[in-house]
Amino acid sequence: MGPTRKPNVCRRLSRRALGCFSRDAGVVQRTNLGILRALVCQESTKFKNVWTTHSRSPIAYERGRIYFDNYRRCVSSVASEPRKLYEMPKCSKSEKIEDALLWECPVGDILPNSSDYKSSLIALTAHNWLLRISATTGKILEKIYLAPYCKFRYLSWDTPQEIIAVKSAQNRGSAVARQAGIQQPVLLYLAVFRVLPFSLVGILEINKKIFGNVTDATLSHGILIVMYSSGLVRLYSFQTIAEQFMQQKLDLGCACRWGGTTGTVGEAPFGIPCNIKITDLPPLLFEVSSLENAFQIGGHPWHYIITPNKRKQKGVFHICALKDNCLNENVLTVTASGRVVKKSFNLLDDDPEQETFKIVDYEDELDLLSVVAVTQIDAEGKAHLDFHCNEYGTLLKSIPLVESWDVTYSHEVYFDRDLVLHIEQKPNRVFSCYVYQMVCNTAEEEETINRSC
Repeated sequence: MGPTRKPNVCRRLSRRALGCFSRDAGVVQRTNLGILRALVCQESTKFKNVWTTHSRSPIAYERGRIYFDNYRRCVSSVASEPRKLYEMPKCSKSEKIEDALLWECPVGDILPNSSDYKSSLIALTAHNWLLRISATTGKILEKIYLAPYCKFRYLSWDTPQEIIAVKSAQNRGSAVARQAGIQQPVLLYLAVFRVLPFSLVGILEINKKIFGNVTDATLSHGILIVMYSSGLVRLYSFQTIAEQFMQQKLDLGCACRWGGTTGTVGEAPFGIPCNIKITDLPPLLFEVSSLENAFQIGGHPWHYIITPNKRKQKGVFHICALKDNCLNENVLTVTASGRVVKKSFNLLDDDPEQETFKIVDYEDELDLLSVVAVTQIDAEGKAHLDFHCNEYGTLLKSIPLVESWDVTYSHEVYFDRDLVLHIEQKPNRVFSCYVYQMVCNTAEEEETINRSC
């Protein structure tokens, strides 16, 4: 049973105005979020579909900003109608942005330029340029040419807001070589940078002659994660690899002679040579087998999440202690983002008359578990977003989504403080974005207003 006493928003606001809280900024922030949580969950609060838009290119969302046209057009989701923040000039197909990360200014760091104190978009283009773009104006602040010898395609955080990993597409070799049975030894490349100002850590090649018949690799929290088709996942220390196998330290913007060619590191056409080449198998930190290589690591003390390596176990997650591989029986549910939460849900069968849970996630600032539930009625599905108390599992709020929900389409739902955003991908690359905002009044909800960007 959860607590019956409800927080009094007016009392909290009065206490905040009188300065009745600690001078610690963290306490004030938690108080503000507690007030927002109470407003979100109160009965009279509604979430209203304030605008809807459609696009032929993917739509992305990040902290109050909606990106269209491969990140070249940015719209604020905070306003009650679409408000364009910026639109970059049109570009050729080879210059389009393929992936991006939002970088936010670190607290307490002294930065070289005043523009560095504002959020930036770190973007990767189709022709191997790494850009830092102002998140408010779209102006390009920094640019680095990566390399001519491979096609870089993916961005991820190695250490959030500090170190990024740029991953290449896998090297499949030419069709003629594949038909002749000739395999390319290098599967992919990983370029690693510290951000703001950009500085190069190094570019690492993943070589099958060293790691065996590896199918994929990635970098996370200083750990090189190598995956195999059997489901085997192996972990290595990237720092140890860099110290042991770096052929030459390279600095962006400096002259370099490599393989008989001279150029400037990070500038076209020279780019950045691959300066970390593993010649012997590095020390193994850890290995485990998991279905489809599903593996996440984190927590304190360290735990990892896997799916048992059997087809019938798909959808089942085991949380194990890293020190002894023991299964943690006390943890019941893991969200798609890897957070452990305290409430368990039993998935309903795919019965058209019942609800199925499609997306489960945790809103850490408001300490709410959000669940998208879908009911299929005839040919049309209807969905609602439910907020549950993370501590007790109590249903606190249910928000109906006005648009139909086709379970065969790809869906993303974001709950960000007072905003709910639904991105849907339909066949033939048609993308739709539905924006809901919190409305605090007791009047009847007005008709849905659909506006296009």
